[in-house]
Amino acid sequence: MNTERYSKKLEIIKESGNYRKLRNIQHNGFLIHEDGREMLNLSSNDYLGLSSYPKLLEEFYEQTDVRALPYSAVSSRLLSGNHEYYEMLENDLCDLYDKEAALVFSSGYHANIGILPALTSKRDLIVADKLVHASVIDGLRLSESEMLRYRHLDMEHLRKLLQQNRDKYENIFIVTESVFSMDGDVADLQELCEIKKEFDAFLYVDEAHAVGVRGTNGLGCCEEQACIEDIDFIVGTFGKAFASVGAFVVCSQLFREYLINTQRSLIFTTALPPVNVAWTRFVLNHMPDFYDLRIKLSTTADKLRQVLADKGFETRGGSHIVPWVCGSNENSIEMADLLRDNGFFALPVRYPTVPKNESRIRFSLNAAIPDEDYGCLFEFIDCLE
Repeated sequence: MNTERYSKKLEIIKESGNYRKLRNIQHNGFLIHEDGREMLNLSSNDYLGLSSYPKLLEEFYEQTDVRALPYSAVSSRLLSGNHEYYEMLENDLCDLYDKEAALVFSSGYHANIGILPALTSKRDLIVADKLVHASVIDGLRLSESEMLRYRHLDMEHLRKLLQQNRDKYENIFIVTESVFSMDGDVADLQELCEIKKEFDAFLYVDEAHAVGVRGTNGLGCCEEQACIEDIDFIVGTFGKAFASVGAFVVCSQLFREYLINTQRSLIFTTALPPVNVAWTRFVLNHMPDFYDLRIKLSTTADKLRQVLADKGFETRGGSHIVPWVCGSNENSIEMADLLRDNGFFALPVRYPTVPKNESRIRFSLNAAIPDEDYGCLFEFIDCLE
């Protein structure tokens, strides 16, 4: 055995400023503790603050006999792990989205690495936005179909690729996120629906960062942009704004049955614990009640972008994910350290996760954080030179 190449690779990672490690941290609601410091957690996906929402937790415990719910399914869904809470959750998703069928997975990663490889073949083409998430990219790599990427949010480039290739393939799948996780920008789903109709294609939308956060009832950008009916595959996660675990797709009954019989990341993995699925269903049915939290999140994000722009700092997007582009990896690490020294836990995102010289601080906002605490962040940024 030769381990030298692994050691060399780690040294290269360290020299490039990309070395990762697991942090020893403690959580207290929207606060985080590390190395004796208490900081605002601005790097969480707990967008609505529901993971530590006392009233919600109390109501769940009052309505649910948690002691009667197993903490493990101890089986895959196709063996003995398909407990009753799965069916109830999937029925509720169908009702909320007014779709024929829904299917729940163990995580967003399980969904994205499994759905497209199951649905596509060598006769098909996948055309994906350049900046889709790593889990989607891994799913594309596992697929037998051909794959093309269109420039980020460039609908004309997408149209050009479809014009050049539509007649060559049996089925075409257009793949996008709604809210993109690095720039915080938002896809025009209405136009994508028009394009998919024009070219007789399927449309697959990953709403991981939008469900719970966008739309009157928290159903995501597809609800906000009034195009739920026209999207063939709406994928969402429960591990972010829902403060739970797992993911889902809403689609036709035909495709639900097909995925149950062909999707390896569903068939060959342990099902979610009943207690988690029960909590997810409880949160889902309360999601329409959190409209005020969604408004606060949007307002706070707009204010943070304005503060950054007023200081001449580069920022992007139009969502609750607010990037502060710092340039080099070293600059983003230095700024993250300065933020931590002043009570703000906001981690850097570095090349190669983002393009070279576009390393950034990515603020992931939380509606539970009081306005006065956000005011301290704004004041800190305003004092920077």
